[in-house]
Amino acid sequence: MGADRKYQVGILGATGMVGQWFIRLLENHPQFTVTALAASDRSQGKTYGQACAWRLPGGMPSYVRSMVIHPPHPPLDCEIIFSSLPADIAKKSEAAFAEAGYPVISNSSAFRMEPAVPLLIPEVNPDHLGLLDIQLREPGSNGGFLVTNPNCSTIVLTLALAPLQVKFGIEAVAATTLQAISGAGYPGVASLDITDNVLPFIEHEEEKIQQETRKILGLYRGDRVEDAPMLVSAQCHRVNVSDGHTVAVRVKLARPAELGELRNAFETFTGVPQSLGLFSAPSRPLIVRDEPDRPQPRLDRDAGRGMSVSVGRIARDAVLDYRFVALGHNVVRGAAGAAILNGELLIATGWLGKERKMKGSLADSSR
Repeated sequence: MGADRKYQVGILGATGMVGQWFIRLLENHPQFTVTALAASDRSQGKTYGQACAWRLPGGMPSYVRSMVIHPPHPPLDCEIIFSSLPADIAKKSEAAFAEAGYPVISNSSAFRMEPAVPLLIPEVNPDHLGLLDIQLREPGSNGGFLVTNPNCSTIVLTLALAPLQVKFGIEAVAATTLQAISGAGYPGVASLDITDNVLPFIEHEEEKIQQETRKILGLYRGDRVEDAPMLVSAQCHRVNVSDGHTVAVRVKLARPAELGELRNAFETFTGVPQSLGLFSAPSRPLIVRDEPDRPQPRLDRDAGRGMSVSVGRIARDAVLDYRFVALGHNVVRGAAGAAILNGELLIATGWLGKERKMKGSLADSSR
C-alpha cells in the first residue's frame, strides 16, 4: 500500500552525524525524497552547504546543498519526519510534529519507553506497531504519531537475541559493549581521552540497553507491551574504533539447547522485512562467522550494506549457558538505517499514505 509513490521527508537534526547518514542513505531511495531540513539555531536560514561540515566519505550529495535549513518545529514542507535530534530537544519538537499531524520516525531516546510508542526493530517486533492505534485514538488527534528505533547497541544485541528468544526462551543476558567513537557524534570524544585508552562509562547507555531490550522482546497484548521477563545486565565501554559496535554476550536459556541449534537459529533468522522485500532490509539480518577471530569492526561492520549484524565466537559458557560476540554498524543499522527501515515497514503495512485515515496524537502521553 502506498509503495507506488514517493513520500516527502523532512529531517530534523540534519547537520549532525546521524542526520548526514539520513541524507546519504535517502539519496535515490525509491520510496522517500528529502524535501525539508531542520537543525539548530546557528544553522537556520543558511543553505545546507553553508551550514553543514560534511564528515562522511564521498562528499555531500548535491541534492541537499542548496536546501535552506528551517527550525525543528512545524510546519515543515514534508509528509513524514525522520528525527535525529538530541533527546532534550526531541522531547518538545517531536511531540509538536506528532500533534500537528506528522508521522514521526525517531532515532532519539526521548519517547522510546513511552507505553504507547513502538520501540521497533522490524525483524523482531513488527506487531508492536499496533500501539499506534492507541496514539491515533487520543482525543484532539490530528493524524500524527511517533515510532522510535532503539539505542544503537540495543539493536545489535536484540537482533542477535531474537532468534534465541523465539526458539529457546531467555532467562538472563549479560552484555559487555565495545562502542565506536562515532556513537558519540561529532566532535564526540576528545582525542586525548580515547587515544591509547578505553572509557568504561557512557552516560545512560547501560540503562537504555537494559530497559529497551526487555520492551522490544516483550509481548504485544493489544493495548500494551508486556516486557520480556528476562534479566538484562549491561556494561558499556567506548573504544578507539571509528564505526561498529561490538557486544560480548552471555545468555541463560529457558530450555536446553545444543551448540548447533544456536548456530542454526542465528543462520536461518529472517523476518517481515525480508519476506516483504523492503528496500533497506538485508537478505540476512544475522551473518554467522565461524572464524575464531571474527567478527571485527573493520572487516564486518558493512555487512549487508551496514544493515546486517555479524555473530561469531558461539560457545558454551562456564557461568551461564552460552556466549557469543555480535557486531553491527552503529550509525547505519544502529541509527539512520534503522529509522529508514521502520519507515519502509510503515508504508508496507499501510500506516502511511492516503489508504489509511489516521487519527490521534501524543498530546497527553508526551507531557
